[in-house]
Amino acid sequence: MNIQSHTFDRLRKFFSNGLDIVEYAGLLVIACATAVAIYQEAMVMIASHRVALADLLLMFLYLEVLAMIGQYFKSGQLPVRFPLYIGMVALARYLILDLKDMSEWRVLAVASAILLLTVAVLIIRYGHVRFPYREDAEKNPGKAYVRE
Repeated sequence: MNIQSHTFDRLRKFFSNGLDIVEYAGLLVIACATAVAIYQEAMVMIASHRVALADLLLMFLYLEVLAMIGQYFKSGQLPVRFPLYIGMVALARYLILDLKDMSEWRVLAVASAILLLTVAVLIIRYGHVRFPYREDAEKNPGKAYVRE
């Protein structure tokens, strides 16, 4: 039994390390691709001698992706709020770009989706403040919550 347990622990550690390497490599590829996309978008704006709100929102989306990757590298965790922020900005960009071609119902649906994502972020933040993770509570005993 002891030999099996030791072998199992070694296998688990090997696969865990392998998955970590693949995960970091994937994040590095995403970060590099995002940096290239930012550069390409900047070149398009420079070539056209024009900056539109849609361009700025797209750049903001790219920066949010980089911030999400940076947060993961710093803490080893990915707050679910980051993809929600990205979704809100993406929907706002979609609304701004296609507003002329949208029906009133579609505009209402997209605006409602943004509102739902906003409510989801507020609920998540409230839950994190009101019911902090065990690790947060252990780092700061006696405090009700920890501001980010």
